[in-house]
Amino acid sequence: MRQGSHGPIGVFDSGVGGLTVLKALMTRLPHESTLYLGDTARVPYGTKSGEVVTRYSLKNAQFLLERGIKLLVVACNTASAVALPALSSALPVPVLGVIAPGARAALQRTKGGGVGVIGTPGTIKSGAYQRELQAAEPHVRVKARACPLFVPLAEEGWTVGEVPHLVAREYLADFAREGVDTLVLGCTHYPLLKGVIAEVVGPSMALVDSAEATAEAVAELLTQRELLAPEGSPTTHGYYVTDVPERFVEVGARFLGRPIPSAEQVDLSF
Repeated sequence: MRQGSHGPIGVFDSGVGGLTVLKALMTRLPHESTLYLGDTARVPYGTKSGEVVTRYSLKNAQFLLERGIKLLVVACNTASAVALPALSSALPVPVLGVIAPGARAALQRTKGGGVGVIGTPGTIKSGAYQRELQAAEPHVRVKARACPLFVPLAEEGWTVGEVPHLVAREYLADFAREGVDTLVLGCTHYPLLKGVIAEVVGPSMALVDSAEATAEAVAELLTQRELLAPEGSPTTHGYYVTDVPERFVEVGARFLGRPIPSAEQVDLSF
């Protein structure tokens, strides 16, 4: 069921990380209602096959579509890398992932043509950001690195201090030496560590937050399709999870930057 401009924006992720995308959407589009689905029963997606991730993604999308969304944001980097074509073909509403907006923003920011991409092992191994960057600009130089420890640090709230600084320095100290002037935060957890990442790479390196770039892409698409909610429209924000919601509500508040009043557990098993 579609509700035109009055329908909510649907967002799904495998867990809490996509809440940074939701936060960016709420900031950029404060008049829009949203529905967020975290597939916490099957997190992480990065260790699963493309076929399985696509199947989960289609199920998530159908759940949100049945609740009247007018646009779908795939906030999971892994699902964006492998499931976007299937979702775009199957859904009657626009579908946006987080990879293309982040890559476009990086190409707009780089001055010397050296772009770094950091993400989970699954995202980096997929090569999705590398392909997106080089398809748009064949001469761009891309340095990609997996930073797996950033995810547990973000979820545990270890985002400042000596421990995250040492980890970030281990991962990122050589980026500037290799001619990288723009760094894509290619995981939805990484915005929580933006401060410590910026300290390590220095002020001359531009940081591209894929969440913010995605929110800007959503705003542009809604404007083009004349689907923006009218100013002054009442807004609602709903949260669904596929496992018990207590940890999602607790940890998710750090990612969203505001309390999550409650989340409803739903069964998407098949």
